[in-house]
Amino acid sequence: MADRVCVARIGAAHGVRGEVKLWPFTDDPLALADFNPLETKDGARTFEIEIVRAAKDHLIARIGGVTGRDAVQALTGIELYVPRDRLPPLTDDGAYYRHDLIGLAAVTTDGAPLGTVLALHNFGAGDVIEIGVDGGEAVMLPFTDNVVPEVDLVAKRVVIAPPGEIEAREGE
Repeated sequence: MADRVCVARIGAAHGVRGEVKLWPFTDDPLALADFNPLETKDGARTFEIEIVRAAKDHLIARIGGVTGRDAVQALTGIELYVPRDRLPPLTDDGAYYRHDLIGLAAVTTDGAPLGTVLALHNFGAGDVIEIGVDGGEAVMLPFTDNVVPEVDLVAKRVVIAPPGEIEAREGE
């Protein structure tokens, strides 16, 4: 999967004309259609996306060849990917694609191992980083500068400033 990057997720149908809510994972949500065609995770299906308009925290889009509410509803939850080589090159030294973080080691601010980055999510209230904690259950933390003050791709790690509840669990 390292050669492909998840750029969006298809949400619920919007209205009755075959439009769909589309949750983009790109810096410029309206540029999502520039990456057409988009693929399913396994690469078995491709989709042409036409952006209709931006909504509060998502896009309203049409999917080529898919008409009617029932057909769109059947696609709910499908993640859409693009081959990495079709993405714009990163020009800033500190820039990274979110996908680059998955699998990195997570350490605390004092360098103690915490676990591994499992995923990055956005459930609508902001970005969340999921950490598989060594010897424990996975935790989800806000992906903010306060909680994740450093991303170091060269060292293959993210630094986590754990909130109190994780620090308390470490001492148990």
